[in-house]
Amino acid sequence: MLAAQWSETYQFNQVEVGRLLYETASYLRDRARYQEAEPLYQQALRIRKQVLGSDHPLVASSLNGLAVLYQQQGKHTEAWALYQQALHILEQALGPDHPDVTFPLNNLAILHYQQGKYVEAELLYQRVLRIREKQLGSEHLDMALPLNNLALLYYQQGKYVEAELLYQRILAIREQQLGSEHLDMASPLNNLALLYYQQGRYVEAELLYQRALAIWERHLGETHPNTASCLNNLAALYQAQGQYEQAELLYQRALAIRKQQLGSEHPDVAHSLNGLANLSRERSQYEQAELLYQEVLRIREQHLGPGHPETAEVIHDMAIFRELLGNYQEALSLYQQAFVIREQGLGPEHPKTRATHQRLTALKRSASQEIIASPQDDTPPEQRGSS
Repeated sequence: MLAAQWSETYQFNQVEVGRLLYETASYLRDRARYQEAEPLYQQALRIRKQVLGSDHPLVASSLNGLAVLYQQQGKHTEAWALYQQALHILEQALGPDHPDVTFPLNNLAILHYQQGKYVEAELLYQRVLRIREKQLGSEHLDMALPLNNLALLYYQQGKYVEAELLYQRILAIREQQLGSEHLDMASPLNNLALLYYQQGRYVEAELLYQRALAIWERHLGETHPNTASCLNNLAALYQAQGQYEQAELLYQRALAIRKQQLGSEHPDVAHSLNGLANLSRERSQYEQAELLYQEVLRIREQHLGPGHPETAEVIHDMAIFRELLGNYQEALSLYQQAFVIREQGLGPEHPKTRATHQRLTALKRSASQEIIASPQDDTPPEQRGSS
């Protein structure tokens, strides 16, 4: 065992060996070297349980670190169980309002968010913020992470004003205490850019994406999943501006990174595939678009569930595709599915819910007019004029 070798060679005590294993595992995990990190987390956990007992806070730390590793790999069931164990240990050992309790709480909230359970996620984020603000103060550096996660949740819910204010607060805290080029600046920069993109503020979004990308590439490397996320976002931005060749290159690069680092079945792979599907649709590459949409739908239904907002996203995009091809009944059915999911998961006032509802209503109106007009119009469709 590596731990035994270190203990014998360097005459470390077992607690120190556990710490070194844990820190090494975390370093590898942050660089997406998941297969190397997992056995080190497991060794650290075993040592800490043996030396300190199963209810020690350092055992909870190991459980939390291993859970983050599983979560990043899309293994949500395994991560959930470990977070719950870690949270129970810390609440019992330190009390429910200790700052260390917020680490598994924050990660559980992220897990809820990834599963589309936004109400549950927000409650946990708010609890994390209350504990940290009470114990550490509103401008403490450790406030930035839950603020960033809450802002991302608000963005997903269409609460853009609230999200932007939080992102600006996060950037101010981190830039003042860490500097403008620190690794921890990249995530809020990327997320604020995503918000600007959604609002059509493309120039501002591109500048922020480029800043985030440069930071991630410098600190984590060109093949890290975070780098891939930023590349994917940039691709969507270029696609929205009609720069299709540049968009395709970035989608393909992001896809290759994600498949290599996360595996071909990971939900993040579906983001790149969905972008490529929409790009193929816009370039009239219909056979390719169909294959990609089906693959995205399969991955999301299998790993996120049929009622997840990200599943609704691909269903909505497929409905646009079917409408484009003239398959109106199928398009109506898909719009209806996407609308129900979005209304339940995001709420009736969310921009994405409204967008699906508008398309559904317009297509229903068009279909009704076609039915009314068709008995009185015997001209073949291909010979009709258009206004």
